[in-house]
Amino acid sequence: MTENAEKVKEVGKTRLLNTEAGAFVMGQNPFSGFDEFVGLSKNIDWEADPAIINGRKIVPHGVNNDLPVIIRDIMDKNNLAPGILEREMGLLYGNGPQLYKVIYKEGKVSREYVEDKEIQAWLDSWNYKRYVDMAMVEFKYMKGIYVKRVRNKGPRIGGVGKIKYLEVIPGTDARLEWPEVGPKRLESVKHILTGDFQNHCLHTGITSYPVHDPWKPFRHGISIGYHNKYSFGRNFYSVPSYYGSLNWIMRSSDIPEVLKYLSENGITSAYHIHSPAGYWEDKLEKLEKMHPGRTDAQIDKLLEELKDKTFSKMAQVLTGKRNAGKFIETVDFYDEEGNKNEWKVEAIDQKIKDFVESQVKIGEKADSATTSGMGLHPSLSNIIVNGQLSSGSQMLYALNLYMASDTSIPEEVVFEPINQAITANFPGKNLKMGFYHDAVMKEQEVSPEDRLINKETP
Repeated sequence: MTENAEKVKEVGKTRLLNTEAGAFVMGQNPFSGFDEFVGLSKNIDWEADPAIINGRKIVPHGVNNDLPVIIRDIMDKNNLAPGILEREMGLLYGNGPQLYKVIYKEGKVSREYVEDKEIQAWLDSWNYKRYVDMAMVEFKYMKGIYVKRVRNKGPRIGGVGKIKYLEVIPGTDARLEWPEVGPKRLESVKHILTGDFQNHCLHTGITSYPVHDPWKPFRHGISIGYHNKYSFGRNFYSVPSYYGSLNWIMRSSDIPEVLKYLSENGITSAYHIHSPAGYWEDKLEKLEKMHPGRTDAQIDKLLEELKDKTFSKMAQVLTGKRNAGKFIETVDFYDEEGNKNEWKVEAIDQKIKDFVESQVKIGEKADSATTSGMGLHPSLSNIIVNGQLSSGSQMLYALNLYMASDTSIPEEVVFEPINQAITANFPGKNLKMGFYHDAVMKEQEVSPEDRLINKETP
């Protein structure tokens, strides 16, 4: 039992067993059991009760307070989802962050991008582009961002307050403190705690910071705010939009490993060996005569060892790509009642082709479900649908739809801390920061000679 257990490899909810007789795949229904596997449960409200870490009450992020780590590990193993998120971030980023002011004209709202040397000097003093990059990643993966504000020392001596810089705290290293007063929701949280929550803060301890108050921005020397897009039915944390697709993402990641393992270890047919009962009864009698002082349990153990040795030798002959042409010799005999006792070795059709084809189809469905769950049109994800890439007009339509509907809210969350700091540091300027995007030309607006379809391939 121990020897076989060591040869079992787990790939998601699938177990692969490599034995001397061949490789076996043992799996559960891919559409069930996900919550049990990753420690999540749709029937458990993980925000209902606090978790105790180093004596501090926190709002657990996930059933085991490890949802950010689970998301990270799932994404690390997938070949599709991280690339889709990178594409989304690239589309969101556009030409990069720029300052602008809002213009109201003839009942329409527009932006006028401007240059302000004073604000730009402040931004350049703390590498704001690094902040934007981390904020985008945190939002796209977890739909929430922890941002630390560090104030200058002026207010200590009655001087003018100013936010010196902003810093994104990774979601794996921050949690909301459990509110003891007020309703159990985000607005009641008074402190945000930081530490290595992946390892229960054993080596880092927990550091507490007050929640940032945008109406009193210089009240604390250091404060942290949690900026997120509200998730329905969640009182504290947001969950990513692809949360319901995690099962498909995991299944998509499992399939390449399953096929790789089978190609390396399944280069043989499996066999069903029929051994005659009379053969082993004869061996049992001989063992009893050879070891008269042994108990029945000891004799049974010797018989099992003999069986293992016999089948092991047969497996060496039957399996392996170098064993073609070998044969097994057996001797048939009749028992005392005249019944024929014979060995039989039957090859089992494992239907590898059918198995591989079914895995490929599941993979295609998983890729499609993953793309849909990530919220990006396949034409913008470079996904081949029905064996074809999307046309130029499809890509333009999908891009215009994405820019019109899926960029405003992420931009608002990502830049909310910066815009709050600009308002506090530079009152009266009425400037904000956002992503600058060039207007995408329609296909009919591009001259025929400049269209990609008419370009000659070198």
